[in-house]
Amino acid sequence: MGEPELRPLRKDELPQALAVERAAHAHPWSPELLQRELDHDWSTVLCAVLPQDVIAGFAVFWSVHDEVHLLNVAVSPEHQRQGLGRRLLVELERRARAGSAALITLEVRASNEPALALYASQGFREVGRRKRYYSDNGEDAIVMVKELERAA
Repeated sequence: MGEPELRPLRKDELPQALAVERAAHAHPWSPELLQRELDHDWSTVLCAVLPQDVIAGFAVFWSVHDEVHLLNVAVSPEHQRQGLGRRLLVELERRARAGSAALITLEVRASNEPALALYASQGFREVGRRKRYYSDNGEDAIVMVKELERAA
């Protein structure tokens, strides 16, 4: 696979990101929702770009005050289990620390065992559950948090 370039998604790459989203998730985000994230000042769509400008995955997160909220991670099926999701999380955390964030929060489907394992391996811990959080099927969300140490 080679080392991906990790950078903000460009508007002209939105169709590629949407294809990754549809391939990666049973309940994908709509084009309008992902487009809106590109327009918000507080939102970042961080993408993993392979040679020939192939978008292999992305993470959507908000930076608000001293918190970063991870909204979505998608990696194309042919690039899953190759460390790409982990690379996106590491870069997200680097950016959060650079922006003086105190913590990163997220919600994840209770049934998404691979994502739960990935987040736990990166130091996130479960802090709660939102009952019937997902409107498509009423599934619960697990709320996870990672506290970031601040430089002295």
